[in-house]
Parts: sequence; C-alpha cells; structure tokens
Amino acid sequence: MKNFKNLIVWQRSMELAGQTTKIVQKLPNEEKYTYRDQIVRSSISIPSNIAEGSSRNSRKDFKRFLQISLGSSFELETQLLLLEKNGILNESILKTAFSLNEEVQKMLQSLLKK
Repeated sequence: MKNFKNLIVWQRSMELAGQTTKIVQKLPNEEKYTYRDQIVRSSISIPSNIAEGSSRNSRKDFKRFLQISLGSSFELETQLLLLEKNGILNESILKTAFSLNEEVQKMLQSLLKK
C-alpha cells in the first residue's frame, strides 16, 4: 500500500485537517492557546499516520498506524465537542468538521476490520 494519496480515507482526512484550520481561525483570542494547538495536532495526525503506515512493509504495521489515526480522530472529536459544550463555537460552525470526522472514523474502522 504505497500510494496513500489514492486512499479515500486519506483524502477525506486531508479535507478534515483543512476544515479544522478554518475552525481554529474562528476561535476567540482568549481560547486560541487553550484549544488551537491540540486541535491542529490531532487533525494533522490523522492523514499523517495513514500516509506513514502505508509506507510500511507489513499489514500489522499499517494497521498500527491506522489505529493511531483513529485515536487522533476521537481526540479531535473530543476537542470539537468541548468547543461546543463550553459555548466557544456554535454547532453550525463545527457541523462540517463533525461530519467529516465521523466519515473518517467509519472508514478507518472499516479498513481495520479488513
């Protein structure tokens, strides 16, 4: 599995990373340092680990990197839920990211089952 760019899950996770960049730009200044770095790190980790795992020579290694990506996806979801729960950003701003993230999670879980 060398060409990670052909993986739809990688493509969608790249979209998700782009979407989260837009979200952190909307954060109030007093919240940027609390959430921004964690959100950006977790969103970037998802496609990065898919790409890195695809370069490995064994399915076991690839699966391990997919699991790391899935963990980062759930971490991102938690950060976004905190933004919503704490009234920092409303659900309409986060809606696309929630939807993309859910799609990525399902794809990753499906790949892990194969």
